[in-house]
Amino acid sequence: MRTLVILAVLIAAGCSNGGPDWNTRSGGAPLVIAHRGASGDLPEHTLEAYALAIEQGADVIEPDLVVTADGVLVVRHDPFLSASTNVAEVEEFANRRREVNGRSDWWVFDFTAEELGRLRATQPQPNRDQSFNGQYRIPTFEEFLTFIDEAEADCDCVIPIEPEVKWPEQFAAMGLDPLPIFNQTLLDFGLFDADAPVVVQSFDAGFLIRMNAVTPLTLAMLYSSPDEPGYDMNGYPLDAVAQFADGLGANKALLLNPNGSSTGLLEQAHALGLDVHVWTVRDDREPHVGETVEDELRALYALGVDAVFTDYPATAVRVRDDM
Repeated sequence: MRTLVILAVLIAAGCSNGGPDWNTRSGGAPLVIAHRGASGDLPEHTLEAYALAIEQGADVIEPDLVVTADGVLVVRHDPFLSASTNVAEVEEFANRRREVNGRSDWWVFDFTAEELGRLRATQPQPNRDQSFNGQYRIPTFEEFLTFIDEAEADCDCVIPIEPEVKWPEQFAAMGLDPLPIFNQTLLDFGLFDADAPVVVQSFDAGFLIRMNAVTPLTLAMLYSSPDEPGYDMNGYPLDAVAQFADGLGANKALLLNPNGSSTGLLEQAHALGLDVHVWTVRDDREPHVGETVEDELRALYALGVDAVFTDYPATAVRVRDDM
């Protein structure tokens, strides 16, 4: 088990703004993680959304990763493409639509990276601004890391990243195992060591166990709310998670009761040496606690979460700074 914990990595990178008497594991200020970039304002997982998140003061950037037919990691949340790209409008790809697991769609594993490069991103949330649809490219993981390098040069700072590897075992079953591709890419960018400002997250305990055996990187196990369809904790209680991961990425409903009291999960995780990164706070959704998103953020910060995933980094930064 690594002695270097998630928040210590990021503080060492110089990306925490500090602050007195926080209830985080380190005692420092909680981090703001840009969930898919500034995805409340711009189409998610685009270089433009990441750039806006940095401008808004986010401490950490989160890319989700899936694998193309030719074994390239690209930055998308879902393996299907219709929700976040203009693929349905591209005539040359009309015949690529097919049914997988009961869903008729276009699938990332049926496209090469070059083909995906011809698509453009769209805003998947219908209630959000659609005026930027069709303007921005679908970046590869390498393009994302190059962007981070360039942004760091511009700000003369370190910008930590928290990639989530999506569908790892399903991709591996197709002969597209993301693990070696992911590790080699980070190695190529000089990010494959225990001091790298990288946290690798996944809902798949088996993937994290495989990662733990071959990588020095910091790992985080994602936990979902019991009412979230499609996810579970894979039968791994916290003490088992602490054997192969360094942190917990928890749904906010697992940390706070609706009345704002603690469920006890954060305290248990901290006692086991696990940092807690909570997801996802959104300005345009009903808060789990309180009347406003600001109420929810204040409750999470007061509880002692070590980081908050948000689609709207500017709001999370403002509330943290006000506290």
